[in-house]
Amino acid sequence: MQRKLTEGPVGSMLVKLTLPMIWGVFSMIAFNLVDTYFVGQLGTAQLAAMSFTFPVVMTLGSLAMGLGVGASSIIARAIGEGDMSRVQRFTTNSLTLALTAVILFVVVGLGTIDPLFQALGAGPAIMPYVRDYMQIWYFGMVFLVIPMVGNSAIRAAGNMITPSIIMTVAAATNIILDPLLINGALGFPRLELQGAAIATVISRALTLVAAIFVLRFQENMLSTKLPDLEETLWCWRDILTVGLPAAASSMITPISIGFVTSLLAMHGAAAVAGFGIASRIESFAMIAVISLASSIGPFVGQNWGAHQLGRVRTGLRQSFLFCIGWGLLMTIVLGLGGRTLSQLFNQDSAVIQVATQYLWLVPISYGTAGIIQVSSAAFNAMGKPLPSIVMTVVRMFGLYIPLAYIGSRLAGPNGIFAATMISNLLVGLGAYFWNRRACDQPIPIEVVN
Repeated sequence: MQRKLTEGPVGSMLVKLTLPMIWGVFSMIAFNLVDTYFVGQLGTAQLAAMSFTFPVVMTLGSLAMGLGVGASSIIARAIGEGDMSRVQRFTTNSLTLALTAVILFVVVGLGTIDPLFQALGAGPAIMPYVRDYMQIWYFGMVFLVIPMVGNSAIRAAGNMITPSIIMTVAAATNIILDPLLINGALGFPRLELQGAAIATVISRALTLVAAIFVLRFQENMLSTKLPDLEETLWCWRDILTVGLPAAASSMITPISIGFVTSLLAMHGAAAVAGFGIASRIESFAMIAVISLASSIGPFVGQNWGAHQLGRVRTGLRQSFLFCIGWGLLMTIVLGLGGRTLSQLFNQDSAVIQVATQYLWLVPISYGTAGIIQVSSAAFNAMGKPLPSIVMTVVRMFGLYIPLAYIGSRLAGPNGIFAATMISNLLVGLGAYFWNRRACDQPIPIEVVN
């Protein structure tokens, strides 16, 4: 049953939408942190190998997220318009589109492991560990992409609790399996990095089953009719109108991180490993903002579809204020406790030093980074993906990569981290003003197929 987000106090509604997502996102980030912890105990080479896989995993995860954003945008607006038939058609065809994309990317991914990661800077000592992880991860990609699209559809209906429960169960499963499969506890075989990949695949498989069940039986969002080719193609077209730019925008970030990882590799494996630890701590620190961005999409989508422009403005204003406040809090917390947190994952002093340096500099820009995330989610929900991709391109190719290259030459890893901070601050300010301007424009009338 779809929940109307077009009525009631805006602030309390955003809180109700965001709180369940905080727990769900926390669960997923927690299982990444647990992966990092157990892999970090294996050694610096294994931890560096996982850090090398991070931009590739993020890139393919961004594909799934982009498809989910496209589906969520169309579905939320259809719910706001009260068109249930359209909701079911788009939900069903978003899943068929996700399956098609998975098949293509798995085939390409398995055939390009060595050249891709060698290009990222992985040396002969690290490549065997990369292969151990990615060969299994690619085969489990279907369990990543389809559930992410399915959960996006569930959130578009205003249901944040069920996706959070699904994410929590998956995270708990992964956390339980990690010590068993990585270290060989309780009589299980010691599989090291392969064990980390297997644990991830198994936990993601549970989310696939759960998402399909909820969409079919709880939300009644799946069509029981087999769609014909013409209907499938126009549904895919409408989803991809938002989904492709959103995916491209999301994929730019990990691709850029891949380039930055190769810059860090010039400063040694410890620099890459330290960056990997700091990135995972950062994911945890940004949990509230990530959750808010996930919640603002359905809220803006439904209200945009219902032509409730005043509610959209109010929701975004309150969200931006929260991002700034949260960013200031995390700057203080990580500035004081970054070294202690880094020591939980690895005892190598060089690795800890790099992670601590990152957590001193980059959190200064967390508030504006949050504004970028919320703005992008809002633009996509409105069916306007262009501003999101423009912000990402400017941030990464206009600022981050050039500044990171210069910073690496002048100040090593610290110069790269300073580039991250500057890019977030400048683009965040631009995102704020662009979003305010977009909300002053009239809402266009959509043509229903």
